[in-house]
Amino acid sequence: MAAPVDRREKVLILGGTAEAAAIARRLVDAGADVVTSLAGRTSNPAPLPGRTRIGGFGGAEGLARYIAENGITKVIDATHPFANRISQNARLACAAAGIPLEQPERPTWKKQPGDNWIEVQSLEEAAAALPAGARAFLALGRQHLAAFEGRSDCHFVVRMVDPPETPLGFADCDLLLGKASADPEEEANLFRLHRVTHLVCRNSGGEAGYGKITAARKMGLPVVMVGRAA
Repeated sequence: MAAPVDRREKVLILGGTAEAAAIARRLVDAGADVVTSLAGRTSNPAPLPGRTRIGGFGGAEGLARYIAENGITKVIDATHPFANRISQNARLACAAAGIPLEQPERPTWKKQPGDNWIEVQSLEEAAAALPAGARAFLALGRQHLAAFEGRSDCHFVVRMVDPPETPLGFADCDLLLGKASADPEEEANLFRLHRVTHLVCRNSGGEAGYGKITAARKMGLPVVMVGRAA
């Protein structure tokens, strides 16, 4: 007797975000065969519904090859809003494979009454916007810190999920291990403890990271906000 054919939808989620985890849960509950791909920047990621793979694909061609070899019928790009390279690779790979691509967009944060935003378009502009003597909280991720390393006239507070593999290149900094809190009061307490005068972040949007924005508003802290590319 021939083996039964698996006719379930086979979905590849490009993940690493809260939205990706929620999509995976919804699809798994609906009976889809789901695999979520993570970049591998976090050593112990939280368990996800369905299956998980870690690491890159080797560009658009590698992603297209993975799609073909694994019978993927749809890709959902739910990566970070600033992950432009993988999003471009997903568009090229899905076009080559002839399968649908969904790219749900996370809305940006909007400036609210009481916000003191210094809006810039690059990390280099963000570094230049800090005044001498600033104590800046960098909410950026470890791969986006190099632009600030030349500012030896500032003190930096850097938060990471995992310890860095090599020493940070700052003349003066505090390293914190942990994740951002959605609770504004927890973030405000952290800012007070480290005498933070400026917050630097990218306009990622989403609820999980908004606690720090609310905390800065309540404390009257300037926020150097890096906008998304057009």
